[in-house]
Amino acid sequence: MPNIAAIDAGSNAIRLMVSRLNGDGELETLENLRLPVRLGQDAFTSGQFSEQTMQMAVDAFLRFRKVTEVFEVTQTRAVATSAMRETANSDLLMERITFETGFTLELISSEEEARIIHLAVTRKMNLKGKQAVLIDIGGGSVEVTVSNGENILSTESYGMGTVRLLRKLDTAEGKKLPFNRLVREYAESARRHIDREIGNEKVDVCLGTGGNLEEMGRLRKRLFKRDRDDLISLDELERLVEKLSELSVDERIKKFDLRPDRADVILPATVVLLMIAREIGVKEVLIPGVGLKDGVLLEMAPLALGPSLPRRDQALASAEQMGRKYAYDAEHGTFTARLAAHLFNQSLSLHHLTENERLLLEIAARLHDIGHFVNTLEHDKHGYYLLCYHPLIGLTAAEQAVVANLVRYHRKDTPTIADENYKLLPPKDRLAVTKLCALLRLADALDTSHTSRVQTVDLEQRREGLWQLKLSGDGEFMLEKWTLEKRKTLFQDVFGIKLEIA
Repeated sequence: MPNIAAIDAGSNAIRLMVSRLNGDGELETLENLRLPVRLGQDAFTSGQFSEQTMQMAVDAFLRFRKVTEVFEVTQTRAVATSAMRETANSDLLMERITFETGFTLELISSEEEARIIHLAVTRKMNLKGKQAVLIDIGGGSVEVTVSNGENILSTESYGMGTVRLLRKLDTAEGKKLPFNRLVREYAESARRHIDREIGNEKVDVCLGTGGNLEEMGRLRKRLFKRDRDDLISLDELERLVEKLSELSVDERIKKFDLRPDRADVILPATVVLLMIAREIGVKEVLIPGVGLKDGVLLEMAPLALGPSLPRRDQALASAEQMGRKYAYDAEHGTFTARLAAHLFNQSLSLHHLTENERLLLEIAARLHDIGHFVNTLEHDKHGYYLLCYHPLIGLTAAEQAVVANLVRYHRKDTPTIADENYKLLPPKDRLAVTKLCALLRLADALDTSHTSRVQTVDLEQRREGLWQLKLSGDGEFMLEKWTLEKRKTLFQDVFGIKLEIA
């Protein structure tokens, strides 16, 4: 396989990793480079990148360009996180990077960041059958992800990244760290988040990722004379906070041989990890030694992932978790999704959509009735708004917008550009929404009684311009057929055919 590269433009540094797939199907690292460009310094103070910071960032990407040329890299994916998300002129910096270096920088959400990091962790460690909490400490934010096995249940982002917290740090003698109270409140919020997702179930394993976590592991081994650097206990975290608090940044650099851009952020990172781990009641934190760039590379090398489709599994699991949160009718949602997938497969010659659109249809079918949680009246509109503000892990923002619109139009209103939510979609996605809505309405009508009486459906062309939908199962399906007659209009209009219900 050709050499591939991942770039992580974080808040505290910009990193490059070059890898290749070896004969055993594993990614082998060829180069791992970290440049101390602190984008968060501007992002979390003035909210604007200075000219000096932008030039440093461009210079870093120019250096990365030379490295990728040396290693004959054929494909590079560059992603940016918290600092870029929050800075007013980030678009200008991204444009300059593209113009001067040829790299296209992709701005990803905190949910997507957490998903990619979790992917890297699950490839490094066996989490099968385990309730896990993953704490990723970055320069701009801290992501706390709750998972069951390889599926993420939920993730939440907290604004207590190390660079952001530096402004609140005051180590004057005799004073408590002024950010302790703030971090404690965030930690309590994280615990409530975890409790919501797993209730009284035990957290089997707690993991920590990020450069600061890896440095904590090394300090643990050195200071406390341990054999391993891939874990740290709460007692050791408490002792490490004490030791770091006693020293100035310059003293930490000299005594612990830390880089300057690590020596100042290691203390707030240790405090954050200690407080969150203490809140969730674990005794130790495992440090797998992987991060965002590792996950990016794994997604770029699908052969390394094996035969499964983790993105699909993750998206469906996230949809189920959302459904449970809003007390959906799981049986009806799952049944409707199965019928919708059958209709999709049987009408390929009509809609010409891909497997990706089928996934969006299945998710929308599972969640089409979640608006009932707010109010049964206009539950289609309430469902749309819930999906706008509850990210589904595994989907891009554009894909989630398609799902939200499918839920919005699953009942009676016809998608039209008179509606702002539909108008804002790209033309390609508007077309997909219209076609998928036609299928979703039929699938929903097939279980209008919520009794799962229709077991199988056959949608086939009888002759030119005429298609037939045949129902099989228990009963005469009088209610289902009556509802189908009402709901088939959009299907006929979209595909320009006549549909008979048999």
